[in-house]
Amino acid sequence: MATPEEEILRIHAEPLRHFCTRVFEKLNVPVEDASVVADVLVSADLRGIDSHGVARLRRYVQGLRDGTIIARPLEQIVRETPTTALIDAGGGLGQPVSRRAMTLAIQKAGQYGSGFVAVRNSNHYGIAGYYAMMALEHDYIGFSMTNADVLVVPTFGRNAMLGTNPIAIAAPAGQERPFVLDMATSTVPRGKLEVYHRLGHPMPLGWATDEHGLPTDDAGRVLENLKRRAGGGLLPLGGAGELMSGHKGYGLALWVDIFCAVLSGAAYADLVYPRAADGTPLPADLGHFFGAWRVDGFRPVEEFKAAMDELQRRLKNAPKAEGQSRIYIHGEKEYEETERRSREGIPLSPKVAADLRAIGEDIGVPFPTP
Repeated sequence: MATPEEEILRIHAEPLRHFCTRVFEKLNVPVEDASVVADVLVSADLRGIDSHGVARLRRYVQGLRDGTIIARPLEQIVRETPTTALIDAGGGLGQPVSRRAMTLAIQKAGQYGSGFVAVRNSNHYGIAGYYAMMALEHDYIGFSMTNADVLVVPTFGRNAMLGTNPIAIAAPAGQERPFVLDMATSTVPRGKLEVYHRLGHPMPLGWATDEHGLPTDDAGRVLENLKRRAGGGLLPLGGAGELMSGHKGYGLALWVDIFCAVLSGAAYADLVYPRAADGTPLPADLGHFFGAWRVDGFRPVEEFKAAMDELQRRLKNAPKAEGQSRIYIHGEKEYEETERRSREGIPLSPKVAADLRAIGEDIGVPFPTP
């Protein structure tokens, strides 16, 4: 399903980051917040998570223009204890408030051993791993999750009721790379369907269902149904029914909704991304949850990191399945992709590059040249 190499446009991270920052600034987003959003988007592309990278820029531009995302929100801490806090994002961009929330969780962990911060009244925050990984520079364990747009069908259900509700955990290591798990609680995120749809390829059966609750390989059909909330959607991790444990993915997604939304006071299930009677989009009111733990609250950091190295090596050196040459640790592929794309540039498909150029021309920000 790959786009031919000669059609790929490669742009290095820094000019792409600068372009996105300037776009947000033109839309009245404060420069500090604009740079955070740009960094989260470009970081996703560097890690090879194209579904959550600059291809999503138009989504934020549209939200800022139609008023469902507030460029300069009134953000405030609503409740706080020594180890916890609740932040109201004021309907602003999800990335800046999430970075501040994770920073606060890390500060609380530094003082009290652990810190947890919930956010309500927010918007899409990008890749979950970005915030969990913030804890690594302190040798802490980081945790991040968010609820999301209504895309996932509950086990035995026909209509989407939950988001892809991702979970990310990051833990430091010594000589080995950190462990970074960044996963949706659905079979795949919507962005994967968008990639297949952009390329005009059928998606694998078992990722999603149509409006009748039946498996389909038509990504465009599923995306249109989700847009109109006409039935069907993504399947929870494990797939349909209980045979392959789809009910476990459903349970994980529900757990994320409880922590991110029920606990914080944000919207949950199919109450997120509401619409007026005439179909006009209303503020999303998403919720996020962040955590940080000090490793030395349990054992010396160097002992933990040495054990993490040993754990990874035991796994990677274990016997391989026939035809396989490598066992990966979560985060390894993304670290290697970051190194490669930092050298070679971030690959943009023709459709994504054209859309970014159109945004730049419309707003008055020159799109970078290769």
